[in-house]
Amino acid sequence: MSTVICITNQKGGVGKTTTAVNLSFYLAKDKFKTLIIDFDPQGNATSGLGIDKSDLSATMTEVVLGKANLSDVICETKFKNLYIAPTTPELANAEVEMTSLSNKFVQLKTAISAVEDQYDYIIIDSPPSLSLLTVNGMIAAHYLILPVQTEFYALEGVAQLLDSMSLIKKAMNPNLRLLGVVATMYDKRTSLSGEVFEEIKKYFKDKTFQTTIPRNVRVAEAPSHGVPVGNYDKFSKGAKAYKEFAREVEQRTGKK
Repeated sequence: MSTVICITNQKGGVGKTTTAVNLSFYLAKDKFKTLIIDFDPQGNATSGLGIDKSDLSATMTEVVLGKANLSDVICETKFKNLYIAPTTPELANAEVEMTSLSNKFVQLKTAISAVEDQYDYIIIDSPPSLSLLTVNGMIAAHYLILPVQTEFYALEGVAQLLDSMSLIKKAMNPNLRLLGVVATMYDKRTSLSGEVFEEIKKYFKDKTFQTTIPRNVRVAEAPSHGVPVGNYDKFSKGAKAYKEFAREVEQRTGKK
């Protein structure tokens, strides 16, 4: 059985997709067969792994509407052990259609159940909102990873997200757990980053990952080349941080 992790934060611009892509890349590098499900209508994980959206005949849109199986849309990437279930902006329209379905909250969980014995890890990149898609991701997952930007207002909205997690855990997914909170866009040259990281540790205690993801130009450049930062510049600070972060995830999920 695979370990299913939903990466989520209702705030945009916190490095959610970047974390999903680079975590998946390093899990695959560590010889874990990994599937990343692009569940954000922006489709940035899809393009960030070099997939041409114009070539896709079926995506997560068809999966959540019951028109295709998850196995039908999964693509190989150029990286060994790493696969992606791609998305296009049409997923936003599909979310509206999903509201009329009787099983609208478990569409993703049902889709994943048919393939989860084929992967070691399944990483869900959810949208930056508490939407029906995000709820589907939480219900389908075993764990949540919460990227939090080390900037002012970093923890704003986090309490609401944790409340939603608690409700979903109580009502529909009793096994859901917070795997941890990862501090992103960390700049050790500024006192603010350090202060926010201390606040994160104070709030989340041992749920805070030890690894911090630095603000790094190589991390920002890599998606435009359709590759993770570990392929773009494996010696960069960002690549080294995501490699360490992946090892922490492996330890916390009992696979290392």
